[in-house]
Amino acid sequence: MGSKAAWGSIPESIGETLKGLDQQGYLADEALATCLYLALRMQRPLFLEGEPGVGKTELAKVVAKVLDTRLIRLQCYEGLDLNQSVYEWDYPRQLLEIQARGSGASHEGEGIADLFSEKFLLKRPLLQAIEASHDQAPVLLIDELDRADEEFESFLLELLADFQVTVPELGTLKAEHKPVVFLTSNRTREIHDALKRRCVYHWIEYPSFEKELAIVRRKVPGLEEQVSRQAVAFIQKVREQDLYKLPGVAETLDWAEALCQLDLKSLDAAAVGATLGFFLKHQDDIEQLRDSTAEILNSAQAIDSEQPHAAESN
Repeated sequence: MGSKAAWGSIPESIGETLKGLDQQGYLADEALATCLYLALRMQRPLFLEGEPGVGKTELAKVVAKVLDTRLIRLQCYEGLDLNQSVYEWDYPRQLLEIQARGSGASHEGEGIADLFSEKFLLKRPLLQAIEASHDQAPVLLIDELDRADEEFESFLLELLADFQVTVPELGTLKAEHKPVVFLTSNRTREIHDALKRRCVYHWIEYPSFEKELAIVRRKVPGLEEQVSRQAVAFIQKVREQDLYKLPGVAETLDWAEALCQLDLKSLDAAAVGATLGFFLKHQDDIEQLRDSTAEILNSAQAIDSEQPHAAESN
C-alpha cells in the first residue's frame, strides 16, 4: 500500500515504523510501533498515557523528525481556554493602529474593518497547526491534557472531528492535510471516554531492564558498561519503592550522564547518595531512599548479575 501524499513519507509497515524511530534514537516496542503505524495510516489521533518520563512527549518529537515535518506543541494547564489555544486578537496593536490613524500618521482613507484581519490575529498552536497543514501535515502535540479543564476536552472533540475553527470576523479555517495528532496524559485525572473513542490509545509502561539499558547505551555512550548496568538495575529497584514520584527514563538518562561525568568505573553507595537529586525530585523521597541506598544497591547488583551481559553496545 503506497503512502498518502497528505502525510508525507509515512512508514509502509510496522517494521519500517520501528526502524524509523530507531534511526532517530527512540527505542519502541512492537505494541507501541503497531499503534503508531495504524494511527498514521488511519489518520487517527494517538492518545498516550503513562507515568511522567516514559517517553510520551519524546515520541511526538521523534515522529516529526521521521516525517520531516513541523512539530507544533500545545502545553496544557489549568485554565487553558480557546484564546490561548486557538487565537486571540492583538488588542494593544489594534489600539496603536487606531491612535496612528487618528493622528493622521497612518495611510489616508483606511477604515477600521481591517483591524480584524489576519494582520492583527495572534495564532495559537491549534490554529498554527491548521495553517501549517496547507503545505504538509504537521505533527500536533497536545501535551499533558489531564492538566487542562474538562471544558477544553469538549472543544477538542469538535476540533479533532473536522479540524476546522471558526473566527467570526474571518470565517471558517480548515486544515488542508489533517495533522498527525498526539495527545498525552500523566493520568492525574481521567480523560473523558468520548475523546478516547476518537483516538488510538496506548499505555506506555516503564521499560524493562534490557530496554532501559539499551536506551542508556544509546544516549550516554561514554558511560562504563558496568556502571550502566548497575545504574539501570538500581533505577528498576527504586521503582519498586513507595515514593511520591518514581523516576522516569528521562531521569535515568540525567543520572547516567552525571555518572559519566564523574568517570565512575563502578557504582557504590557513596556515589548514589551524592547523586540522588538527579532522579528524585522530592526531598521526602530523597530522605526515604538515603537510608536504604546500600540495601537497594545490593539488590540491584543481584538483578544485574542475573542478566545476560551482552558485549554489544547498541
